[in-house]
Amino acid sequence: MKFLKPFIIFLIINYGALGIGSWLMNNGPQTEWYTSLNQAPWTPPGWVFGVAWTTIMLCFSIYMAFLYLKNPSMKVKVLFSIQFVLNVIWNYIFFNKHLIALGLAVIIGLTIVVALFMFIYKNELKVKTLLILPYFLWLCIATSLNAYILLNN
Repeated sequence: MKFLKPFIIFLIINYGALGIGSWLMNNGPQTEWYTSLNQAPWTPPGWVFGVAWTTIMLCFSIYMAFLYLKNPSMKVKVLFSIQFVLNVIWNYIFFNKHLIALGLAVIIGLTIVVALFMFIYKNELKVKTLLILPYFLWLCIATSLNAYILLNN
């Protein structure tokens, strides 16, 4: 029961971030601007993004609930907040404002923050650290997609 409350709170926050990010991108993936870009050959079909982010945020919410219960420090809260902001603003910067280079900088920053979670807290969370691995791997893919677009358009 102790786990349930932080888990639900992190679910609401993380899926809220997805909702806000989706709203801020203003239907970006379907726009003529995005569809006319030279995209990476490994760009997944659109439906994969929804499935991936849904799974990632579920795993990340579980991870954060475990981490917060074990270590409710200011450092954890600050890293989580930075992650939230970077996750949300990338959508606006990339899809809404078409600032591909700035988007790349933001997503690299987000990837670094997620990597920091993995490495800083791996000794505390042990095998539960695997819950954040999908987020990190997906960000590596997303970063490569963003970089490809920057270099090839």
